Amino acid sequence: MSACIFCRIVSKATPADVVYEDENVLAFHDIHPKYPVHVLIIPKAHLPFVPEADVSQDALLGKLLRIGAQIAAEKGITKTGFRLLTNAGPHSGQIVHHLHIHLIGGEPLRPL
Repeated sequence: MSACIFCRIVSKATPADVVYEDENVLAFHDIHPKYPVHVLIIPKAHLPFVPEADVSQDALLGKLLRIGAQIAAEKGITKTGFRLLTNAGPHSGQIVHHLHIHLIGGEPLRPL
């Protein structure tokens, strides 16, 4: 998946400001943040989006959310609030076709 920017970040071919990494997950600051805290949490294995996941990836999907909450705590936004969200498909605004969870916060967010 050399054309995928997130795969290039995972392989260290493209630099990123990493805030978390383990054997399955990588989290880094968004290069075009929309909020004071804007971190992307991704699986290291290429997965285009949630509908492509199967039951064997349930634990990984849960881990992405848990890591998001952990990073929110580290960033000091747990008490004020934060949002974890993902996009799936063209109508959602998904630009990079590698599953990613946005952790956003650090200021009041509009209700959905």
